[in-house]
Amino acid sequence: MTSLTPSKITVNGERLWQSLMDLAEIGAYHDERTGLRGVNRLALTDADAAGRRQVIAWMEQAGLAVRIDQMGNIYGRREGTDPTAAPVLTGSHIDSVATAGAFDGCLGVLGGIEVIRILNERGITTRRPIEVGIFTEEEGVRFGTAMLGSAVAAGRLTVEYAHALTDRDGRTLGGELARTGFDGPVEVRLVAPHAYVECHIEQGPVLAEHGVEIGVVTGVQGISWQEITIHGRAAHAGTTPTHLRADAGLAAAQIIVHLRSLVDSGDYGDLRATVGHLIVHPDLTNIVPARAEMTVDLRNPDDAQMARAEEALAAFLHDLEGSQPGLSRTTRRMARTAYVPFDDGVQKVIAQAADDHDLAHVSLLSGAGHDAQEIAALCPSAMIFVRGEYDGISHNPREYSTPEACTHGIDVLATTLLRLANQG
Repeated sequence: MTSLTPSKITVNGERLWQSLMDLAEIGAYHDERTGLRGVNRLALTDADAAGRRQVIAWMEQAGLAVRIDQMGNIYGRREGTDPTAAPVLTGSHIDSVATAGAFDGCLGVLGGIEVIRILNERGITTRRPIEVGIFTEEEGVRFGTAMLGSAVAAGRLTVEYAHALTDRDGRTLGGELARTGFDGPVEVRLVAPHAYVECHIEQGPVLAEHGVEIGVVTGVQGISWQEITIHGRAAHAGTTPTHLRADAGLAAAQIIVHLRSLVDSGDYGDLRATVGHLIVHPDLTNIVPARAEMTVDLRNPDDAQMARAEEALAAFLHDLEGSQPGLSRTTRRMARTAYVPFDDGVQKVIAQAADDHDLAHVSLLSGAGHDAQEIAALCPSAMIFVRGEYDGISHNPREYSTPEACTHGIDVLATTLLRLANQG
């Protein structure tokens, strides 16, 4: 470390923005509902592979040494002056949902690379190495488990379990890693970094409501994903009396209404419940559905209240089976993560960096899941939130954060990483 190390860093906002826009061209599509250009880069599709190759090229141009692990997680490393020191890790993901915008996950990855560029251009060295990571299948929409790559890297899930997961077409994650060329040779379990910091768009309205640019994230609420399949009996819509039906579609609707009643009751804390996927079979106008497949997403910042809500749902499903003769159901756990508090010390470094950049900030809990909650099991971790427009809408082509807001967030990230990387 040199005595010329600055107390804070500002990044090249125009270059950062251009990187975001260039990556958004990979997997771009025209969204008919909004009339806007969106992004579709599901994990380990051809579009995701093309995005990965582009970001690897940017990493290498920035002088980072790139490695790929057995989960396809990608790390770019900038060495520090102490080769024995644990690195400071930053990053996020570049896979998307099918109807995404340009910022979710990508800001954290490309912002990390922009930090490296600025350090290089200014000739700034750090005691500790700095690494920029890209985690595989953070969204969980293709293989059914969110934060998958980071969960394996942190040791919560095994690589064997992850490789065997299948998408709706029966393709395995392990097979898709091999097909796209991202079945890396490096051991997936991360050696504990010194710290982890992730910069991400907020995906909510809190920062805009408070009129501030920066969120210091205190933790991530618990998340429960289940897949429920209701088995009924197909029947003619006109000739089958109502009392003789085993209507899987009706049962699915009853589950949705019951979930809302759990939320509205107030008996389960700050519970949120969503059925984001629902399909009936045979999906014909004049046939009573024989089967309904649906997902249930529960969120709660209180683990005990989450468990009570899950128990209430399970009891309702049990009773539902007896409500119509011939009705049955199966459930499959897709994901379950507990509430994760972030490190107070890293939060303080972020808050001080925001102050030093004259950026107002608030502390807030994340309602969405992030790779940071997995890496928090290995090392002190926290997150920086950047304000979004249009009530913070995300997973949608309308997702938008201004160039100024993105630059401010990465300025805070850069200063935070610099300070953590020079800690003893």
